[in-house]
Amino acid sequence: MESFTKDSLLDVIGELFSDEISIAVSNTKEYIYYRPSKRIDLKIGTGDPVKEGTIAHKALMTEQKVSEFINRDVFGVPYHGMAVPFHHNGKLEGCVMAIHPAFTDGKSVVTVKTLDGWKPLPFAEVKYIEVKDRKAYVWSDQFCGTHKNSLQEFEYMLPRESFVRCHRSFIVNVNHIREIYPDTHSTFLLSMDDGASIPVSQSYSSYFRKLLGF
Repeated sequence: MESFTKDSLLDVIGELFSDEISIAVSNTKEYIYYRPSKRIDLKIGTGDPVKEGTIAHKALMTEQKVSEFINRDVFGVPYHGMAVPFHHNGKLEGCVMAIHPAFTDGKSVVTVKTLDGWKPLPFAEVKYIEVKDRKAYVWSDQFCGTHKNSLQEFEYMLPRESFVRCHRSFIVNVNHIREIYPDTHSTFLLSMDDGASIPVSQSYSSYFRKLLGF
């Protein structure tokens, strides 16, 4: 136990939570620990100041538990979070946060740019989204259009029961996966129902397997 550091203890505690939840700990002024998840990463660094408008700041100011939605103005992405302040000998010492992705806000289509204008695609028709050359390409049957969103923004926008991030460059609609093949180094290849082959990278493979249950 003597060599069991604060960070290693928090990493173990973080394993108790869903892979979709990021964990952060702050003192009264700055973050002292951060564990991002695959679904939501606020890019917090150790030593970063606690910004005004965050749930951490609100919990520290009120010294009470805070649970609410925070828009993208603070960290560049929207999120749902809960922050609980902690005390030592009656003195406020910091807070612990659980950070959840902000899921779909009621939209049911992705509106993509075409050569002539824009085309709304129902979520069910979107097969996968690919980023290349700094552009997001949204693929459906015999159609591909571009979108201004990043893949991280698509993760928050699209319903999680259908869309899974499998690679730094791909999000797939699991309803359009025809078959999953093993590949080298514990990774996979997805055979889509339109004939496309989508890689599952090593960094996403365990997360992908857990969500699909195999």
